[in-house]
Amino acid sequence: MRVKEAFKALRHTAQTIRMAPSMTHYSDARRPHATARQGKHSPLHAPILWLIAATIVAIVYVAYVLWPRWPGVPVSLDAPALPIMVAGTMFNVEPAAIRVAMQRKAGTQDRLDISYLWPSLAPPDPAVKPTVGAPFDPNERLFATISSGEATLPIEERVKTIYPRYFAAQAEPGPDGLMVRAFRDGTPYQGEDLIYDAAQSEAFLARCTRRGIGNAGTCLMERRIKNADVVLRFPRDWLNDWRAVAKGVDRLLSRLHPAAD
Repeated sequence: MRVKEAFKALRHTAQTIRMAPSMTHYSDARRPHATARQGKHSPLHAPILWLIAATIVAIVYVAYVLWPRWPGVPVSLDAPALPIMVAGTMFNVEPAAIRVAMQRKAGTQDRLDISYLWPSLAPPDPAVKPTVGAPFDPNERLFATISSGEATLPIEERVKTIYPRYFAAQAEPGPDGLMVRAFRDGTPYQGEDLIYDAAQSEAFLARCTRRGIGNAGTCLMERRIKNADVVLRFPRDWLNDWRAVAKGVDRLLSRLHPAAD
């Protein structure tokens, strides 16, 4: 029995040795295919990597924009005029005339809100502060807003192409040679009048309300300087001396934007 068992064990060992090369050959035959599969990349790898990179860039940009910055040195209100660019147009504005504190800095800005005393056109005195019993009188100031004019038609074009659709009847005479053309009710300009110089509308043109707070209404006069729109705001009561208003506006604009610029 022991001889038979030893013989069976010897035969089993011999069979195992004979099968070993074929198994090795089978394994070697499969390896190139496995390697080939490993060398191929999924077509989704590149888009996923680009998406991850774009997400990282977006997160970095948002963090940069929203990250709080150390405030700059505040500009003194009695400092000389600051060079400020709006819509690619350079203006020289006194800090005391700038109404919004965040706008009191040199460089490029989207919008500028300013005011000047009338009729001197001097910047407001920073030492004078309003009180509860003695607020500022808006009728003594000329207000102006400077912003980009790229999204709006010049006032001359609006007078020719847009305003005539909303005019009421015939124009009526106004103060000292002016003409008043009312807008119809139910239009975007109801309650307003277009007021202009009868002899030369380019010399004076304003859109004015018929009612105001503490005055007869408010007038808007627009001037385009290169790509910037300057909208000036003053009381309708000033129309009684509209020639002085026109000259004062020209003088102020030539100071804010010298011809050499």
